Amino acid sequence: MTRFPTTRFRAACIQTNSAREFAPNIEAVGASIREARRAGADLVMTPEVTGMFEPIRERHREKATDEAGNPALAAFCDVARETGAWLLIGSLAIRLDETKLANRSFLVDPTGAIVARYDKIHMFDVELDDGQTYRESALYQPGSETVLAALPWGLLGMTVCYDLRFPHLYRALAQAGASFLSIPSAFTVPTGSAHWHVLMRARAIETGCFVFAPAQCGIHAEGRRTYGHSLIVAPWGEVLADGGEAPGFVIAEIDPASVAEARRKVPSLRHDRAFSPPEVPRSLAAE
Repeated sequence: MTRFPTTRFRAACIQTNSAREFAPNIEAVGASIREARRAGADLVMTPEVTGMFEPIRERHREKATDEAGNPALAAFCDVARETGAWLLIGSLAIRLDETKLANRSFLVDPTGAIVARYDKIHMFDVELDDGQTYRESALYQPGSETVLAALPWGLLGMTVCYDLRFPHLYRALAQAGASFLSIPSAFTVPTGSAHWHVLMRARAIETGCFVFAPAQCGIHAEGRRTYGHSLIVAPWGEVLADGGEAPGFVIAEIDPASVAEARRKVPSLRHDRAFSPPEVPRSLAAE
């Protein structure tokens, strides 16, 4: 029988409007982390592409560094050490070679040490109705490994943004022991308006996990727009905090016992059954 920690803690999601250069983001996000910590947050989380929001692909590739040379990673590890908070850096662009980057999320402990890394698995390659085009796979190398990270209050399943649309990933994390799911994001406005809240609540309900979704917001370089509405969602689907549309942070008290209670009421994680894949009707297969 799985045992769930019962110690409550406070989680905060930073909502930011990241610029295309490192320096202003390091300053703004560092200040927000410190403020959230002063407000009582034990775990502080930042959005996807926290370090820089550079929409032009070649410039993005040129600005990216490896882990050792990334100024945002070094600065935020220092802030974690300074404040004594657990810190999830939603994601940073990390150079892998001359052509490809990783969209990598980091979990940092209160000593400033990196204790877990996750490379975004699913690439956002779409053309939106408003004319915006995204080809994440042209810049990033997809990850291939799921990641569970140990927090003092339970296990965290680490994901990033577009992963949200692949529910089997979250089911696998929950069945492996996750009580919390991180989904740092830079969601577009059209897709965010239509799907953000309902999908975040669905992932929480389906898994019986807390969902933490720090988000980018506002208008960025080259007119790119992100949806905001950083969310903290409880395992029963209640929205505990919503960041709205402006930079800042939201904070909520997290009761890990709620995970066991939600799964007791709806024990679907234990009810998987094997089934055969669907077959296309012969009349259609022949066309």
